[in-house]
Amino acid sequence: MQKEEPIPFTGYQKFVIFILAITQFTVILDFMVMSPLGDMLMKSLSLKPSAFGFAVSGYAFSAGISGLLTAGFADRFDRKKLLLFFYIGFIGGTIFCGLAHTYAVLVAARIITGLFGGVIGSISMAIITDLFAMQQRGRVMGFIQMGFGGSQVLGVPIGLYLANAWGWEAPFWMVATLSIIIALLIAAKLQPITQHLALQNDKSAFKHLWHTLAKSNYRVGFMATALLSIGGFMMMPFGSAFAINNLGLTNEELPMLFMVSGVSSLIVMPLIGKLSDKIDKFKIFAVASVWTMIMCVVYTNLGVTPLILVMALNILMMVGIMSRMIPSSALTSAIPEMADRGAFMSINSSLQQIAGGIAAAVAGMIVSQKGKGAPLEHYNVVGYVIIVISTLSILLMMRVNNLTKKKMDSKKVVIPEDIVIGEGF
Repeated sequence: MQKEEPIPFTGYQKFVIFILAITQFTVILDFMVMSPLGDMLMKSLSLKPSAFGFAVSGYAFSAGISGLLTAGFADRFDRKKLLLFFYIGFIGGTIFCGLAHTYAVLVAARIITGLFGGVIGSISMAIITDLFAMQQRGRVMGFIQMGFGGSQVLGVPIGLYLANAWGWEAPFWMVATLSIIIALLIAAKLQPITQHLALQNDKSAFKHLWHTLAKSNYRVGFMATALLSIGGFMMMPFGSAFAINNLGLTNEELPMLFMVSGVSSLIVMPLIGKLSDKIDKFKIFAVASVWTMIMCVVYTNLGVTPLILVMALNILMMVGIMSRMIPSSALTSAIPEMADRGAFMSINSSLQQIAGGIAAAVAGMIVSQKGKGAPLEHYNVVGYVIIVISTLSILLMMRVNNLTKKKMDSKKVVIPEDIVIGEGF
C-alpha cells in the first residue's frame, strides 16, 4: 500500500486542536478524578464498592441518555453554539458536585454533569471530522487524547493535593474555575462551524436519529465503540482503592503514580497519532489490544508491590490503552457521511458512555471489600473479563477497518471533497 504524505495544519486548525484538547482535558478530568477520589469517598461517605460503582456509572448513564436525545438535532445547529451550550451546562453540574456533601446529592450532581459533559466529546469529534482530512486525523486524535494524559499529569495530582488539604469537593471547584476560562475563549475565538447545515434535509429530529441508527455500516461502528468502552472502563473506578488497599500504596504516593502514568501518555499519544497516519491503523489497534490484555491480567493479580514497580506496570498498561484509543477513534470517524456526522458522533458517544456505565456497575458487583481499608477481592476477575471483551473488540474493529478502506477507495481522492480545511484566524 502506497504511503501518503502527511497534510500540514493551518494556523486556525492548530487553534482548533488546542481548544478541543483543553476542553477534553477538563471533561476527562471531571470524570477521571472520581477514580483517585474513590478510596477517600468510600471511607468518608461509608460506601460499599457497589455504591461507589453506581456513583461513577450515574454520570456515564446520564451522558449516554443525553447523547441519544441530542443525536436527532446535533446536525441542525452551528457546532460552535452546540459546544458552548453543553459546556456551560457541564460547568454548572461540576459546581453542583463541589456543593455536594451527601451521597444522594453527589449522585444527583454527577447525573446532571453527565447530561451535559457526555455530549461534548461527540461534538468535538464532529468538528474534527468537518475540519480535518482523514490523512490528518491520526495526529489530531493524538493531540486531543493528550487531554487524558494531561489530566493525569496535572489535573489528578493537583486535584488529589487539594482533596487531601480541603476535602474531596475541592477538585470539582478547580475544574469549574478552569472551564469558565475555556468557555470564554471558545466564545471569543472559535469560528462558526456550519458547512454541514447546507446538506440537511427536512427530516424531523426523530427521523434523522432513526435514519442514522438504521444504517448497517453505522451500527458496526457503534458496536465496536461500545465493546471497546466496556473493556476500557472496568478497571478504572477501583484503581485507587486497589492501589491503596491491595498494592500497599499511601495517599501521598497516589498522585505520583497518576502523574507518571500521565507523562507516559503524553509521550506516547503524539507518537501513536503520527504512526497511525503512516501505517495501517488496524494493525496498531490489534497489537495494542493484545498487549493491553496481557498487562491487565498481570496488574489485577498483584499483591503488595513497591511503588517503582507499580509505576512501571502502569506505564506499560497505559501505552497499550492509549495505542488502542487513537487508531480506533480515527477509523470510526471515517464511517459517517458529512450530513450524519453530528448524529453519528452523538450516538457513538452515548453508547460509549452507557457501555462505560455498565462496565463500572458490573465491576462494582464483581469487586467486594470486607470493611474499610480491607483489600479488594475479585479484582483479578475484572482482568479476565477484559480479555474476552477485548478479543471481540478486535474482530469488530476489523470490520470497521474494512468499511473505512472501502469508503476511502470509492472516493479515489487524497482529500475528500466534503472536508473543509480551516483558514488562518
